Amino acid sequence: MARHYLDHASTSPLRPEARAAMVAAMDACGDPGRVHEDGRAVRVLIEDARERVAHLVGVRPRQVVFTSGGTEAINAAVFGVARMAPGRPIACAGVEHSAVRDASARAAPIVELAVERTGRIDTGSVSAALGARGAARPALVHCQWANHEVGTIQPAHEIVALCRAADIPIHVDACAAVGWVPTDLGALGADLVSISAHKFGGPAGIGALVIAPGNRYDPLMLGGQQERARRAGFENATAIAGFGAVAELLLHGDRIEGEARANQVRVAQLLDIAQAVEGVSIVGDPDPDGRLPHLVCLGVDGVEAEPVVVGLDRAGISVHSGSACSSESLEPSPVLASMGVDPEKSLRLSVGWSTTDDDIGSFAAAFAGVVNGLRALRNGGGR
Repeated sequence: MARHYLDHASTSPLRPEARAAMVAAMDACGDPGRVHEDGRAVRVLIEDARERVAHLVGVRPRQVVFTSGGTEAINAAVFGVARMAPGRPIACAGVEHSAVRDASARAAPIVELAVERTGRIDTGSVSAALGARGAARPALVHCQWANHEVGTIQPAHEIVALCRAADIPIHVDACAAVGWVPTDLGALGADLVSISAHKFGGPAGIGALVIAPGNRYDPLMLGGQQERARRAGFENATAIAGFGAVAELLLHGDRIEGEARANQVRVAQLLDIAQAVEGVSIVGDPDPDGRLPHLVCLGVDGVEAEPVVVGLDRAGISVHSGSACSSESLEPSPVLASMGVDPEKSLRLSVGWSTTDDDIGSFAAAFAGVVNGLRALRNGGGR
């Protein structure tokens, strides 16, 4: 059976350009910290990739610290800031990724930021948190660029401006947004930004922490002087090469904007197909311009989403749900719960560079039958 992948927001398939760069990099053998020719060749490969990634997100190359992925970048950001202000709380909304919330909760007490029904962080609650004094003054504020479950784009520029005016560090989790929408981190001005390559067609196991000029934080990883002593460990040059190749691809012309337009069309098609079934609605911002172009989260009345995921999977279609059994977690999505949405009835569809008309057509052929069949079973119609 042919497979149809509609879960790009979890991880996007490796792009051919990244694969080619990684295969070529596998032949390079040398410690990039050594002065001999073999080491220098690997160093050039790494620094070329760093320059491309920096250019993609609008910062200087020396601001980019390669990590093993977005999760490590987030943990490094939290660790570094918390070390500078021990005991002070961290301000964080319920819609943040679990890596953000879990790393923060281990480091310090959490100040909860309010979110609207669409999943958008309430800037008023940020202002209130920033107004605290003494030991209650936050050591760090988190604000994602866009939500990974429902796609809602956050008022990141406004929240960064509030934090800078209050002289409180801010970390922006941009893992869900980089590669999908233009992300000029230089113009954003955040102290720390996390990125993950596999989210937009790069290799898994590589990401970056972008650090604003003038900031210096204790590193999470110790044991070497790699990454200018900001992240110890032998560099994963093969994955870094793939990361750089995808960044270079997306720098060409209006590639990101063009892919975003195509993805928005695909999502609109999926939405039309899904909403033709009674009791299906959008979770998050209903305005396409208010959410990421490649994903939409749906509420499905009358049936839990997990069986829908299983039914679609049997039809060869991969999607995601926010219910407890959709991942390694034993708990439903805290993102959806914080929005007041039933995570047991949420279904996320996401497209990307490899999505085809056949993928959309296969979803159209299967969705109504799966949902209506499950509803009939729930209502006793299958007995």
